[in-house]
Amino acid sequence: MTLPDHHLTQGERRVRSFHPHWKRLVVPFVALVLIAAAAGAALYFIPADWEYAFYARIATGVIGLILLTIWSFVPYLQWKNTGYVLTTHRFTISTGVLNKSTDEIPIAKVNTVSSDQTFPERLLGCGTLSVESAGERGEIVLRDIPKIQDVRTELFRLVEDASDGEIDGR
Repeated sequence: MTLPDHHLTQGERRVRSFHPHWKRLVVPFVALVLIAAAAGAALYFIPADWEYAFYARIATGVIGLILLTIWSFVPYLQWKNTGYVLTTHRFTISTGVLNKSTDEIPIAKVNTVSSDQTFPERLLGCGTLSVESAGERGEIVLRDIPKIQDVRTELFRLVEDASDGEIDGR
């Protein structure tokens, strides 16, 4: 998913890779349905015998496509191109559609791992993960992490293994 296997170092293995939680796609999906319904209704109610009907239909289609692009397609691409990869040696966060940004936190440099969940997030099984490292950036806060408790447990286990010197142990 965002870190090809040929980019892994010797002895490093992928533990988990995932996107942000699907709840980020709810609003873009609702926008898709509403925009499609509104454009369909507008096209239906444009009178066929009106002299500017052709231009009105073209304008409706163009406006619908622009709104779909802004409110549905772009958020989907952002979600699809945001990826998290947890390996035995590092935690990689990749974002960006046209421009790519990648942050890597070596597991050995992670100081603390914490999670936070609101009540709706607990129902959905997602939450906010905070990873504090000894690097320049200090703390990285990652929102909408799916299966937050599993990710947190796995990351904490990898940190413990790295501190014990068992980087590849399970």
